[in-house]
Amino acid sequence: MNTYDQIQSAVAAVRERTSIQPKVGIILGSGLGAFADSLENKVAIAYSDIPNFPTSSVAGHAGRLVIGTLAGAPIVAMQGRVHMYEGYTPQEVAFPARVLCSLGIDSLVVTNAAGGINGSFKAGDLMLIADHVNLSGRNPLVGPNDDRLGPRFPDMSTAYDPELCEILRKTAAKLETPLQEGVYVWLSGPTYETPAEIRMLRTLGIDAVGMSTVPETIVANHMGVRVAGISCITNLAAGISKVPLSHAEVSETANRVRDRFTNLLAHFLPAIAQVPRRAK
Repeated sequence: MNTYDQIQSAVAAVRERTSIQPKVGIILGSGLGAFADSLENKVAIAYSDIPNFPTSSVAGHAGRLVIGTLAGAPIVAMQGRVHMYEGYTPQEVAFPARVLCSLGIDSLVVTNAAGGINGSFKAGDLMLIADHVNLSGRNPLVGPNDDRLGPRFPDMSTAYDPELCEILRKTAAKLETPLQEGVYVWLSGPTYETPAEIRMLRTLGIDAVGMSTVPETIVANHMGVRVAGISCITNLAAGISKVPLSHAEVSETANRVRDRFTNLLAHFLPAIAQVPRRAK
């Protein structure tokens, strides 16, 4: 079965469980999955119950697809994601995002826990992802292209949609929620970066570093879906932080900012539900 048919099989399984047609999708990163519990009229589906859907082995990733409404807006949320460091290919990592796009969403919001490199950042900050750099050496579009999904050479000059970014800025300002802005870099992990790597990344103009998000952003752009991204700066990167890095610190910080993060999403997602897909 080719990728397109695998996607359609997964979509059919989801549609058997709910009549809600989502307009906005959101991928919830490490420690951020609780937001999905705020959806109304929701149906939760374990990833293991969706054909071809990869399952996560990482703490803080519940592994459920939750479909419901938020202030009347139809939303589909992924409680957790898989990562390349778990042994998945970039294509497998990006598969769930393709399913969300094929369910009919117009916009995808990607979130993650990230290490702060910018010297003005502190643990607990939220950062609008203005752009990204892919230093993993991998890309989910490698291999034969299926024109039913998107073009062979998709444009990435506005990978993070300017209209969605502006709505996010205005939403944060209205809520008086501080919002940093910067460039995110994807590295493969699972090790945290060395101080020398962080010095290199800072020289390159990188503001935050993580082990996810970019594959999903690439395939959503490939399929004509708008993307907005938010990083939760859960720790300062190696050489900046004075303590050893740990996943426990990531989870603790994500929990600490959960209410602020959830409130921002609760206003942002309904605000973008009426923004249509990009014209192809």
